[in-house]
Amino acid sequence: MKKKISGASAQGARNACTLAAAVAAAMMMVPGAAQADIVIGEVAGTKLSMFGIIDVGLLYNSKANASGDSRTSMETSGLRQTVIGFKGERELQPNLTAFFNLESHFDTNDGFLRGTGDAPRGGTNNTPLFRRQANLGVRGDWGSVTVGRQYGPALLAHIGTEPRAFKEQFSNLYAWAYGQLFTTANAAGGDRNTNNDVGIFFSNAVQYRHTVGPVNFGVLYAFGGQPGSAKDNSSYALGATYNGPITLSASYQAMNDEQTGKSNIEHTSLGFAIPFGDFIWKNNWMNAKNDARTGAELADINGFGTGLDWKWHAKNSATVAYYINKDDRNKTDETKFLVISNDYQWRPDTTLYVQFAYADADAGATLRTSIVAAGVTAGEKSTLLNVGLNFMF
Repeated sequence: MKKKISGASAQGARNACTLAAAVAAAMMMVPGAAQADIVIGEVAGTKLSMFGIIDVGLLYNSKANASGDSRTSMETSGLRQTVIGFKGERELQPNLTAFFNLESHFDTNDGFLRGTGDAPRGGTNNTPLFRRQANLGVRGDWGSVTVGRQYGPALLAHIGTEPRAFKEQFSNLYAWAYGQLFTTANAAGGDRNTNNDVGIFFSNAVQYRHTVGPVNFGVLYAFGGQPGSAKDNSSYALGATYNGPITLSASYQAMNDEQTGKSNIEHTSLGFAIPFGDFIWKNNWMNAKNDARTGAELADINGFGTGLDWKWHAKNSATVAYYINKDDRNKTDETKFLVISNDYQWRPDTTLYVQFAYADADAGATLRTSIVAAGVTAGEKSTLLNVGLNFMF
């Protein structure tokens, strides 16, 4: 296993970083987005529904520790996160609809609520019941405004350009998350921002989203709630996607320190995707700068991924992807990955997945450069195989 990073254990980081990324799953947060769900009630003009994903499989790692031992384990959420959620909406007047979203996150293998990347409260790192979403909003043809805990617009902007669409295992979802965790999840008195959960979920936030022609964008601001300063503990995020003959994506977000207002984290990402026939070529770059409140640089992480999707059968989609992630502040923290996968859709809501990864980790490799939830062994070349079933409703 990997060494600790900035006082956070590998296990704690792993618990913090199981996340949503599929287009269908991630777009659950976008007000008005079409999705399969179960209507559980409709009374006096108020529609209530529920949705969920159950995902579990087996993961083999050829070198799970420095001794070279292999490991086979049951793993939750290999393709997508396991969640259950509730939502509702009611029309207030023509072109004005109120809505809410509640979404919880748990592990299929043991039934426990998933851990969090939030800053500890009251001396403990409490696990929120609705880690992913707890929000209320209004929408119309002018866009939407959402208030409360919610997905930020940055990661959503790149779902179409990340080589594996930010799948739960073996994508740069974890490099994104680990690169935005460690300076914002410390205890009181340390470098932290209490509104950021691994750069994907934001508390105390208000977000405006809209689509103008081929461009979909979101702007989010999370209130710091600190006396005497609007900047202390605040966060903001921007993300936009252009969907034309090609797909272009761009995002920027920053999280400010709880006490000083200085940026703990600045994260930038760019991507593009080019379709041709049954293939889509995807490319995504991201950079995460981690600073202490003193201004000292803690990490400067660059991640790049390129990949090719191939729809080779009506029910089968294959992907080949290559990732190279490194911390420019720590030259020995670099990991390279080759990923080959296939998703077989028995039906649109039920998928059997097989995914293979070959990892080449430098001697100083850390979770910050990993595409694997539990990380890979530093200084080793290892192979990983993940087979599982994803059930959506």
